[in-house]
Amino acid sequence: MMRLRVVRRLLVIQRALVRHGLDDFVRATHLYRPFRFLFYLSPWTWFQRSAGTTRAMRLRLALEELGPIFVKFGQALSTRRDLLPVDIADELALLQDRVPPFDGKIAVATIESAFGRPLAQIFAAFDRSPLAAASVAQVHAATLQGGEDVVVKILRPGMREIIERDLEVLEALAALADEYWTDAQRLRPKELVAEYRKTILDELDLMREAGNASQLKRNFQGSPLLYVPEVYWDYCRTNVMVMERIHGIIVNRIDELKAHGANIPKLAENGVEIFFTQVFRHNFFHADMHPGNIFVQVDDPENPRYAAVDFGIVGTLEARDQHYLAGNFMAFFDRDYARVAALHIESGWVPRGTRVAELESAVRTVCEPIFNKPLKEISFAQVLLRLFETARRFDMQIQPQLILLQKTLLNIEGLGRQLYPDLDLWKTAQPFLRAWMRERASPRTLFAGLRAQLPDALETLKQLPKIVNAGVRAAADGEFSFAVQSAEIAQLKAAMERAHARRDATTAAGVLWLSGLLWLALGARHPWLGWLQLGLGFGWFARLRWTRPRA
Repeated sequence: MMRLRVVRRLLVIQRALVRHGLDDFVRATHLYRPFRFLFYLSPWTWFQRSAGTTRAMRLRLALEELGPIFVKFGQALSTRRDLLPVDIADELALLQDRVPPFDGKIAVATIESAFGRPLAQIFAAFDRSPLAAASVAQVHAATLQGGEDVVVKILRPGMREIIERDLEVLEALAALADEYWTDAQRLRPKELVAEYRKTILDELDLMREAGNASQLKRNFQGSPLLYVPEVYWDYCRTNVMVMERIHGIIVNRIDELKAHGANIPKLAENGVEIFFTQVFRHNFFHADMHPGNIFVQVDDPENPRYAAVDFGIVGTLEARDQHYLAGNFMAFFDRDYARVAALHIESGWVPRGTRVAELESAVRTVCEPIFNKPLKEISFAQVLLRLFETARRFDMQIQPQLILLQKTLLNIEGLGRQLYPDLDLWKTAQPFLRAWMRERASPRTLFAGLRAQLPDALETLKQLPKIVNAGVRAAADGEFSFAVQSAEIAQLKAAMERAHARRDATTAAGVLWLSGLLWLALGARHPWLGWLQLGLGFGWFARLRWTRPRA
C-alpha cells in the first residue's frame, strides 16, 4: 500500500499544478482523479491561483515550486525548442541558471561552517549576490587570497531531504507500474528509477563533482576543442566547491556569437566530435549539457572553443554496451540494417527468438527516411518515438544503463539545432567513428591492452598451482562440489520461501484461533457445547494444516 508520505506529496504536487492554473495536467493524470475535486472545491485554491501570468510562466513557476527533480525535467525540455511552443521554450530556458536564489547570508554561513573559519580568512573578496542559481546549487564570484578569480558553488540547504522525498514518490509509482502495467517488464520502471536515484544523489556531493571535473580536464588536456576549468582542491568540501572562473558566451546566444565572428559551422562540428570523443575514446562523458552549462570562448573566432561547467552528472558505459553502440552507429552509417538487427539480438536488447529479417525491415522503415538529411530536417525525438513503437512489437527492453547517454544525445541534438541546423550529422560523425573503430582493432591497441593486463595475468598464473592443489585435495576428501544457480532455480527458491511463509502464517492464525476456542470451551456455561466447538475447530485446523500442498 502506498505510504502516507507519498500520498501527501502527490497532493502537494496536484495543489501546485491547480494553483498555477495547470488544471489540464491534473485531469490527464489518473492517479489524481480521486483527489482533484477536493482542490476545485477549496476556496483557498481559488484565491491562491496565479493571476496575470502567461501559461509558460505558470509552468515554470510550478516546476520551481515543486523542487529540483521537476526543475531538471524543465531544463531537459528547454533544450528541445523544436518540440515546444516558442513561449514555453523561452520560459523554461530560465530554469538553466535563473532559478530563484537562496539568501547570500545562508551562502556565507554554509561556507564558514564548511571551513570552520570566517569568510574573510578564506577569500580576499566574495560577492554575496549569486552569478547563477540552479536547481541544486548556486554560484558566487570570489577572489582567493592569492588573487585568483574563482567561482564558489554552494549546495542548497536541505537538498538531500527534498530529493529523497521525491525519489520515494517515483519509487512508489514505479512499483505500481511494475505490478499493474502490462509494458512494465519491457520498460523496467523500477530499474530506471534506481538508475536515476544514483545519478541525482551523486550530484549532491560536490567533492565527487570536483573529481569529475579533474578527470574531464585531464582527458582534454591540450585539446583545442574543450576547456575545463581548474579545481582548487584545498577549497572543496562536500557542500562547497571552488574552481577557476571562466569567461565566454553562453552557447545558445547565437547572435552574440555571430557578432564576435565565431565560425559557427566549425563550432557545431566540434560539438559532435567532443561528444563521440567522450563516449567512445574516453568513456567518460558530461551528461548535463544544457546551455546553462556550456560556454564558448571566442579569443580566436575562427577556432572557437567550448568551455564546460557543472560536472555533477557524468556517464560511463560498460565495454559491452560501448561495443554494441559503436557497432550500431557504424551499421547505421552504412545502411546495414541487417547488422543493426543482429546486434540488437546479440546484445540481448530484444529476445533471442526474434527473426532478424523482420527486425531489419522495421528498422529500415524508421531510419531510411532520415538518412543524409541535415539536422534541421530530422527530429530525433520523432525517430525515437517511432523506434519505441517498433520496439514494442519486438518486446525490446529499455536499457537503464543507457538512459544518461540517450538524454545527452537529445540535449546535443537540441543544441546543434539551435547552433547550426544545416549540420550534416552523419558526415561529421562517420569519419571519427570509423577512425576509432580502426584504432580499437589495430595491433598496437591490442598489444597495449595485453601489456596492461600482463601483471594481473602473471599474478593469476602464480596462484594457479595452489588452486589446483586445493581442488585435488577437496576432491580426494569428497568435499568437491559445484555451485550451480540459475534464474529459474532462484525463482523456484523464492516461490518455496513464499509458500513456507504462507504456511507459517496459517499455522500461527490457526493456533491463535484454537486458543480462543479453548478459552471459550473452558468458560462456557454449557461445557459440552464449548468442547464440541473445540473439537470441530481442531478437526478443521488439522485438515487445513496437513492437506495444504507442500512447497
